[in-house]
Amino acid sequence: MSHLTCCLLTISDTRTLSEDKSGDILQGRLLSENHRLKERLISKDDIFQIRAITSAWIFDPEVQVIITSGGTGFTGRDSTPESIGPLLDKEITGFGELFRQLSFNEIGTSTIQSRAFAGLANATLIFSLPGSSKAVELGWDHIIKNQLDINFRPCNFAELIPRFKEHQ
Repeated sequence: MSHLTCCLLTISDTRTLSEDKSGDILQGRLLSENHRLKERLISKDDIFQIRAITSAWIFDPEVQVIITSGGTGFTGRDSTPESIGPLLDKEITGFGELFRQLSFNEIGTSTIQSRAFAGLANATLIFSLPGSSKAVELGWDHIIKNQLDINFRPCNFAELIPRFKEHQ
């Protein structure tokens, strides 16, 4: 399973598809690695709208990976962790930790304001990144790309996908 079926969700109250630079970056990177983009949407920063979209993708047996950008900060409208967190079967705690460690090299202690996270829901990998173009580049280039590459060693999530439904 070398090419995965993915969905992208940008969470923003102001962006449209034509203005979604971070979504464009993620789409370009996904496609350059020969993954399949099933759907790309924009959602308002609304807990129930985010949950509805991600729940539908989690339920779709074709979708193996969901990547979101935006809504991971601390403003009153930032609600991605609160929206998606309750849907997770397992949290990938190392993702947020590693993202903030790498981010520290670029933005210093401001990285503590990032609530980037990842997890697994119904055998679907979910990665939630901040909305800035630099953040999605960092997250994709230094973490997600390798974990979706079946040839990356010593291990990767791509090779585990067929085993995610064990004992469910």
